[in-house]
Amino acid sequence: MKASQFFVSTFKEAPSDAEVVSHRLMMRAGMIKKLGAGIYTYMPMGLRVIRKVEQIVREEMDRAGAVELTMPVVQPAELWQETGRFEKMGPELLRIKDRHDRDFVVQPTSEEVVTDIARQELRSYKQLPKNFYQIQTKFRDERRPRFGLMRGREFIMKDAYSFDRDRDSAQASYQVMAAAYRRIFDRFGLTYRAVAADSGAIGGDLSEEFQVIAATGEDAIVYCPGSDYAANMEKAEALAPAGPRPAAAAALAKTPTPGKATCADVAELLGVPLATTVKSLVLATDEINERDEIVKSTVWLLLLRGDHDMNEVKVGKLPGLDMGFRFATVAEIEDHFGCKPGYLGPLKLKKPVQVVADREVAVMADWICGANEVDFHMTGVNWGRDLPEPDLVADLRNVVAGDASPDGKGVLAIERGIEVGHVFYLGTKYSQAMNATFLDTDGKPKHFEMGCYGIGVTRLPAAAIEQNHDERGIIWPDAIAPFSVVICPIGMDRSEAVKAAAEQLHDELAAAGVDVLLDDRGERPGAMFADWELIGVPHRVTIGDKGLKDGVVEYQHRRETEATKLTLADIRAHIQGRLVA
Repeated sequence: MKASQFFVSTFKEAPSDAEVVSHRLMMRAGMIKKLGAGIYTYMPMGLRVIRKVEQIVREEMDRAGAVELTMPVVQPAELWQETGRFEKMGPELLRIKDRHDRDFVVQPTSEEVVTDIARQELRSYKQLPKNFYQIQTKFRDERRPRFGLMRGREFIMKDAYSFDRDRDSAQASYQVMAAAYRRIFDRFGLTYRAVAADSGAIGGDLSEEFQVIAATGEDAIVYCPGSDYAANMEKAEALAPAGPRPAAAAALAKTPTPGKATCADVAELLGVPLATTVKSLVLATDEINERDEIVKSTVWLLLLRGDHDMNEVKVGKLPGLDMGFRFATVAEIEDHFGCKPGYLGPLKLKKPVQVVADREVAVMADWICGANEVDFHMTGVNWGRDLPEPDLVADLRNVVAGDASPDGKGVLAIERGIEVGHVFYLGTKYSQAMNATFLDTDGKPKHFEMGCYGIGVTRLPAAAIEQNHDERGIIWPDAIAPFSVVICPIGMDRSEAVKAAAEQLHDELAAAGVDVLLDDRGERPGAMFADWELIGVPHRVTIGDKGLKDGVVEYQHRRETEATKLTLADIRAHIQGRLVA
């Protein structure tokens, strides 16, 4: 490819709404162009990256035995109504009507459509297992799209769906996909972690996220440096402290804390560690009748150490809270505690509440909590002596660095990541909702066991940039770079020798299967180098009259600060040796 035949468009400045590095650099490098909020045109340079991502994904999915198809972007609402997601999903699901006033959705995912295919086409256990996948445009009507391709409204995903006859074979299919994903992300050339995850609203059991490690990542990844343990923050377990609860050593006392409504302020006032305080979080659950009327509400008091944060996913799985909860209203709090928020605690309640203590709090002694009276806290609080044991003890909190690893092989560390892939076992969530069955060995109908596997095709280049960039621009891994090699001839329009050498090297590399571009635009060296450093092509060869007189050209990798002089005879072999397969 020659640059004059391609389309190269770079900018010195990024648009003012570009908040993260990947957004700024993709806009400046001419890879994407904004059309509307969260909607981008993939320009030729960016599309080459996306196509390389797709090719790697496609090769490994095919290798793993998955079968490609393409499902419609616009889907009839009837299928989504069968699973209840048409009503349950929020405004992120774009609902539209056709000219006949029939309801449709613009798909953010395709569980319903692929399950409909399975119930029509897969009639017997003899046709199983089967895995269908697509690489397709999706739309999610984000309330606040931002960060360019990191959180756009329109995006491209690879989504795959496996169908099996029983749980064991479904989990075997899951492991095949998990292995395929590791091969995919290894080929991308990115630093990543596969972490145990919660499946969220889509449902499921076995679940792993594939996170590209980046300091700007939105997700916290928990891992043990001394083992293979890794999980996202929602999933990571905080183990119960070792050893019994210490004996009470302090007397219970009502202590003035004027104007100190947070644990941190109280600890500072009293000159004690924040870890000796306990915070009170008040939740409520509602019982609904058939007319969707609230017939009864229950108030819950969750107790966590003052330096810990509640994990809503863990809380949402507790008995009694697993059907949904909300934060209690001020009126409910005052009705049960006789006090406004900021000074709440489990002693001297006006009305009973369900008390749930975090594992850490359950073994604390002589702790500090609100006195249910403004400007006062209780010190020297102890279970059993001053208040009953909690109704429930559970893991309620986010882990912190230094906590014991659940696998017993060290302590936990935390780093940031960007989720670009997710594999999870769905079970019969969708097949039951849509009555998708096959005839099993006994001749009786049985619901499919399903798995779901996604990769954010257009999100991945943005994540790669967040991990691989410097002050000059992008640094692409070889596998997904728009071009692997750029040849930069100096004065090509003025020197026949430079032109001949550049074109010969270009043709030789292209014939050898190298994805090479010859910059024949006639740009000044500084402007030419700046363009390709911004765009991030990993390998650059500079050819000039001065070097040619000595029979040499200059090679420089995008990560290197100095060029290496090589003979024309050696440059091709050198480049091929440096290219990552």
